[in-house]
Amino acid sequence: MAVCLMLLGFIIGLAFFGPEGGFFGLIIATAIWLILTLISFSSGDQIFLAASKAKPVTHDVHPQLFNVVEEMKIAAGLPMPKVYIINDPAPNAFATGRKPETASVAVTAGLLGRLNRDELQGVIAHEISHILHRDILFVTLAGIMLGSIVLLSQVFLRGMFYSSMGSSRRYSSGGKGGGQAQLIMLIIAIVVAILAPIMAYLLYYALSRKREYLADAGAARLTRYPEGLAGALEKIANDRSPQLATVNKVTAPMYIVNPFKKKKQMKLSDLTSTHPPISERIKILRSMTHGASFKDYSRSFSDITHTKTVIPPTALTKEDIALRQAGTEARKKERRKTQMRQVGDIMRRVNQFAFLTCLCGLKLKVPPNFKRNKVKCPRCKRTLDLPKK
Repeated sequence: MAVCLMLLGFIIGLAFFGPEGGFFGLIIATAIWLILTLISFSSGDQIFLAASKAKPVTHDVHPQLFNVVEEMKIAAGLPMPKVYIINDPAPNAFATGRKPETASVAVTAGLLGRLNRDELQGVIAHEISHILHRDILFVTLAGIMLGSIVLLSQVFLRGMFYSSMGSSRRYSSGGKGGGQAQLIMLIIAIVVAILAPIMAYLLYYALSRKREYLADAGAARLTRYPEGLAGALEKIANDRSPQLATVNKVTAPMYIVNPFKKKKQMKLSDLTSTHPPISERIKILRSMTHGASFKDYSRSFSDITHTKTVIPPTALTKEDIALRQAGTEARKKERRKTQMRQVGDIMRRVNQFAFLTCLCGLKLKVPPNFKRNKVKCPRCKRTLDLPKK
């Protein structure tokens, strides 16, 4: 991608400023990349969290979520990340942060209401693996490079469109040989400006898919229970909730599953997706019947996809990680009404509802815009004091 950016800047510089303009084009391309990098590194995490409408939560809001995050950060040997919840019924999750010390994990309320503990642990382990492998920094740098290429290309093409008349006069007024040479260089620059973003997008998508496979392998290794993540991916894939409201093309690659709803199942050969096919990821995880190490995932990956592994050779050590049994909670049948009630309560806690329990046993959920200091129980008519904000 760096080669695409430098080549695009060099050729545009030649097209605009002649034989000596290539170096000037390189300077412009580098300057654009540095500006976008500074913006992203200074406040990129907060911009992403704000765009996703993620709200920070405490242990009291969802103790199980915090316990699972603590377990996985201990298993990975990382500091405790900040925990966020997105008030949305669509199940999904992401991690952000350039380094472990500033990392954050965000999950949707819909995810918390649909997964059991083992499945939630698999999702959190996947996101913790992104933090452990520095995938967020890696993908962020690639995304900045991609944005620089697209921005430089769009500025050049739009500039050519608005100045086409003046350019034609300039070429006709110059010498015959010089004018033709500059016109040929301009045509080459236009072709490169069109093809460079396409090539950069394909490289970015391939990089994103590879890091998702690596995070799945890391999740299986941290939890020692690949079925947990496989079950979570299956539930997310079969979910019929509306599309995640706050997602866009820039933030979509950060989620554990592509948040955009597709009418048709993506083919394995699709090069324009930021995520591997969910069905393929599930098959790889469920074929890990001998262990949970990177080597076991690599073997399963090769068997399912009939391609070489995506695990770095340095990670393929001789470690043996035995699989564990499912937790007791995973064996219980989940009830739909209880799940939806949990989703509603999570959303209310995130939105600062007050939860009161009357002596008669009725639980009251008071919205934050309630103006009075007291509320009457609709069952026993007792008057309850609201906690001070």
